Amino acid sequence: MKVGIIGGGGIVGSSAGFALQLGGIVHEIVIVDANPDLADGQALDMLHGTAAIADQSIHAGGYDCLADADVICITAGLRRKPDESRLALINRNVVLFKSILAEIKAKGMKADANVLVVSNPVDILTFIAEKELGLPKGRVVGLGTLLDTLRFRSLLAMNLHAPATQVQAMILGEHGDSMVPVWSSASVAGLPLEKYPGYTPKLGADVFQRAKTSGAEMIKKKTGAGFAVGVSIAEVIHAIALDSKRVLPVSTVQNGCYGLRDVALSVPTVVGRRGAEKTLEIELWPKEVQALKMSAGVLQKTLADVLSG
Repeated sequence: MKVGIIGGGGIVGSSAGFALQLGGIVHEIVIVDANPDLADGQALDMLHGTAAIADQSIHAGGYDCLADADVICITAGLRRKPDESRLALINRNVVLFKSILAEIKAKGMKADANVLVVSNPVDILTFIAEKELGLPKGRVVGLGTLLDTLRFRSLLAMNLHAPATQVQAMILGEHGDSMVPVWSSASVAGLPLEKYPGYTPKLGADVFQRAKTSGAEMIKKKTGAGFAVGVSIAEVIHAIALDSKRVLPVSTVQNGCYGLRDVALSVPTVVGRRGAEKTLEIELWPKEVQALKMSAGVLQKTLADVLSG
């Protein structure tokens, strides 16, 4: 499988490239960046490690190199400022994002290619990408709340002194301020979260708040998140490459799940070779469904402002 990473010179894009390299599943990685020297440097740095990992082709290139890519991952974008909501980025990022989509279309792309949107605000940009690229349903996927979900699980594990891989919990909705924690199905090693030793509602609320604000925390402490985002991106791309049908909370344009339409946000989604292959309407508490619909409303209001601007 060939993967192109647009914005691959930056922290997020290069972390994604490195995570994909370590996975050893993707056979070719192309780094595309507005700074050609930076793209070449990142690609060369990764290439130097291939002898210890897998036989992979890793190189820098332009948009013309993406014409035969199986997955195009878009990470380019302007950074979020401390304490700035992801949605506040929209006026600064939409023009840039549309120019990237125009370049992709101008150079051509495979009819069965998948596009993974990582740039923020991811839900708004995922909606725009699906409408402008004209790919079959499901071929445009946004990273959505997958990163928030991994943060949530890892922080719960740390606070409960539990193995992180045995914590099951999801965050749905907007990748932003109105994200929705799903407590109704959260568990640790098969035990309901509320029955796990050491868990209290306050601990849960505190962990969710930290997960929700982790992006701003990373910006303040190290200019921005990188490693965990890269791992999240690799998880989606590996699910596509292996056709593994993994259920992931990724963002897609909704067409009826939980009664939601004409908005991109995260719900449980089966990810395989054809991208987002179907959504799963798992049972939620009524207040969780209500929160999910409120999250959709927040995004729809912003989307209406963007489309009318």
